[in-house]
Amino acid sequence: MNFNNFIKKFDFIIKFNLGKSVLDKGLYIVLIASIISSSATLVYVMVKPRTGERFTEFYLLGPNGTASDYPNDLKVGEEGKVIISIVNHEYENVTYHLEVIFNGSLIHAEQIYLIENEKLEISFTFKATKKGENQKLEFLLYKDQQREAYRSLHLWVSIT
Repeated sequence: MNFNNFIKKFDFIIKFNLGKSVLDKGLYIVLIASIISSSATLVYVMVKPRTGERFTEFYLLGPNGTASDYPNDLKVGEEGKVIISIVNHEYENVTYHLEVIFNGSLIHAEQIYLIENEKLEISFTFKATKKGENQKLEFLLYKDQQREAYRSLHLWVSIT
């Protein structure tokens, strides 16, 4: 098949008189094919968007809702308050397990189910029970029955 026969198959272009020379008609065919291809690519990208990075935000806020004024210095019997924040950016619904450990002892555990892009803020209160410097308050977040912590945070608390 030569180029002239190929052009004759696209006689709708000839009917619209898009060009008089074989070169003009060929360029119009390439232009139309490019437009169709670009449109198909655009539809594909819109229908199946690219998945970004999958992660979970896990952070602590002080009792006033800012990243300050954490309960680092307490007296025996005094309560400390923090806000635990979890945001699901995993592109799927996730079941988390949250554990809070103070000086090696589990003081709180709960299951948390978050849908995609859901945010949860938990107001958490703990009690200072015995004197000591630099006592570790750990926040461990597990994802979907994992045995190792997916995310972890800690505060050092001194109790007088």
